[in-house]
Amino acid sequence: MNRRDFLGSIAIAGLTGCAPRARIAATPPPGLPSYDALPKLMPIRAHADRIFRITVCLRPFRAAGPRLDVERVGDKTVVHNYGHGGSGWSLSWGSSSIAVEKAMAAGERDVAVIGCGALGLTSAILLQIAGARVTIYAKERPPEVRSARATGSWTPDSRIALTNSVAPDFPALWEKMSRASFHRYESYLGMAGNPVEWTDHYTLWDRSLSDRQSSQRRDDALDFAHYQDRVTDLTPHHQDLPPGSHPFPTRYARRNSSLTFNIAGYSRQLVTDFLVEGGKIEKVEVHSPSELTQVAQKVIINATGYGARALWKDESIVPVRGQIAWLIPQPEVNYGVFYKNVNVLARRDGIVVQDGGIGEMEGYNDTNEQPDRAAAESAVHVVTELYERMSGAGAD
Repeated sequence: MNRRDFLGSIAIAGLTGCAPRARIAATPPPGLPSYDALPKLMPIRAHADRIFRITVCLRPFRAAGPRLDVERVGDKTVVHNYGHGGSGWSLSWGSSSIAVEKAMAAGERDVAVIGCGALGLTSAILLQIAGARVTIYAKERPPEVRSARATGSWTPDSRIALTNSVAPDFPALWEKMSRASFHRYESYLGMAGNPVEWTDHYTLWDRSLSDRQSSQRRDDALDFAHYQDRVTDLTPHHQDLPPGSHPFPTRYARRNSSLTFNIAGYSRQLVTDFLVEGGKIEKVEVHSPSELTQVAQKVIINATGYGARALWKDESIVPVRGQIAWLIPQPEVNYGVFYKNVNVLARRDGIVVQDGGIGEMEGYNDTNEQPDRAAAESAVHVVTELYERMSGAGAD
């Protein structure tokens, strides 16, 4: 299964959709038991004038996978924890647990973390749980950090590595990180504000799956690694919906359930958890490893994400550009849609609309962080088209 199929079946970007006058059958739909019938799906108001911001994120991809080794810089022990591609949030707890284990092995109980994004915050909290005093040094904190611009979907192997560039034990390591992260996320379910929640996703298409696959340009030109088959027990299997059992206008529809991260609230929860336990955050910009000599702590976890490319002169980091058009949130919309390569994720902090382009090569080695308004409106227009097909009316 390649990433496009995975994103389709588990609806890569959370996604959302529905039309102004969409209808759900009043009686149990054919082919589905009554207890499995779709709930009423409220419409999304997909209009360009409802875009309230456009963000761009550069994902830090490394062909060999995340960097998790230990390095000496002067009298400092530096544990690296960066380079997770599009899997930073998904793998954060598992990856950080490995980094923390290595940091604590140095014998110090006063530890620094460089970076305040997904990997920095989870590293800092796990260090506290392990008994360390922790200070985060960062130029930015949420919501300014790059990871705050992520899609917010459970995608643990999204651009995580190249198949032929990883160490032989990496697939098992990835599985360990993935499972550890997933089970940690379980503890955030049901919390006030829903920082993490389950979302139903619907993948929609008109041609048969085999026709779609044969006509699409392959998205694995660089042989991106795919490991999701190792953790299929973590999430429900997809469910193909028979005609008449759903309100969508496409010939085929598939439902799946996956985790959604409401990153605005979730990252705020992480910062609060860290500070409540006595953690400190200091605003510092580090320009080179030599400046780490100014840090009081002797053990440091480097969780700088894409920033490590410049900070550590790590040319193995390749940026993968992703853009999101944010629509005004609608509390009544709580499902997702993947349609014509556009992902829509209804989050509490906004409705994500993201053009998936041609697959994993989309945005590869693109350093442009300037928003593209025309591309954002084009993606939203695709969603509008879906609702027009559903309603037969064209406007709400």
